[in-house]
Amino acid sequence: MNKHIHVLYIDDEKANLITFHSNFRRSYTIYTAPSASEAFTILEQHPIHIIIADQRMPNMTGVEFFNIVQSKYPKSIRVLLTGFADINVIVDAINKGAIFRYIAKPWDDLEIHNAIQTGYELYSTKDQLEQKIMELQKTNNELNRFIYSTSHDIRSPLTSALSVIELARASKDDKNPTEYLNMVEECVLRVDRLIKKIIEYYKNLRADEEPKNRIDFKTVVQESIELCQAQNPKIQFHVNINQPLLFINDLFRLSVVINNLVSNAVKYQKPATNDPAVWITADINAMEAHVIIKDNGIGVPQEHLDDIFKMFFRYNTVVTGTGIGLFVVKEAVDKLGGSIKVQSIVDGGTTFDLRIPNRAEVKQ
Repeated sequence: MNKHIHVLYIDDEKANLITFHSNFRRSYTIYTAPSASEAFTILEQHPIHIIIADQRMPNMTGVEFFNIVQSKYPKSIRVLLTGFADINVIVDAINKGAIFRYIAKPWDDLEIHNAIQTGYELYSTKDQLEQKIMELQKTNNELNRFIYSTSHDIRSPLTSALSVIELARASKDDKNPTEYLNMVEECVLRVDRLIKKIIEYYKNLRADEEPKNRIDFKTVVQESIELCQAQNPKIQFHVNINQPLLFINDLFRLSVVINNLVSNAVKYQKPATNDPAVWITADINAMEAHVIIKDNGIGVPQEHLDDIFKMFFRYNTVVTGTGIGLFVVKEAVDKLGGSIKVQSIVDGGTTFDLRIPNRAEVKQ
């Protein structure tokens, strides 16, 4: 049965409506209408995949009806029933795209079934194409914004470095040049951090989508800690990993997620705190990995929690950031087939809750 396929049949002959409904109701969800006006009412109230209309109807022919439907409901597939040989009208309607095909009356049930099936295949293909176009438009918009914003962010530290160099050249005192060098170094490091994020973002988009890696969470977490601890040597890490069995997914994308979340937990600590800390727990079972990364940092205001995964969103102007990290995290989590939630309290810290599916085959 194909009850998910919705078919609307329009015919001014009541006997034909009853016969059509009786013949096809077991295979499809059938709607019938004795006139074009009642058909439009149904179209307003229900999603219709296939519309079948008789050519000869009072007040409006089938082709005239489909000309209106084509502009108002362009996704619906249109099939014309005709009991007379007005070939010129039919050919014109097909050429203009008003109808998908025509069937002669009295109809053959098998021909109707074939028209509905092939029509629905076309409907599904058009729907998928529309979705792909929307995705491409979204990606294109994001890339345009990405290029504009990264260009601006890269130019800013480069401009600062050039200003420091000009300042050093113009200086007439015997000031230690190390101070100028340190300022230039910081500008270069800012550019380097941004470029690393750009590369990370690109790799996340291009990486093989088939999960294939054995993952040791203790190793992944420890590598992230070693990578990020230099940002704040005073920080204390509290790690609890429980992995009693094999876990398989995409190692690169999982590392991207953990690295970014640990880095943020370190970066967004309160400057004056004496006990900066990050808690990382991971519980792995046959179905999923449940990972929690928590800090006692500055937190995120509630009104910004829905925005933190957007590209280039930065609510905090005190701590330097690219605004790309959490966007990359969300993209990577989605491609891992997982989910991520966040809770935060201003001056009370932030908690990220991750669930990543285990792609290991369970042997019965």
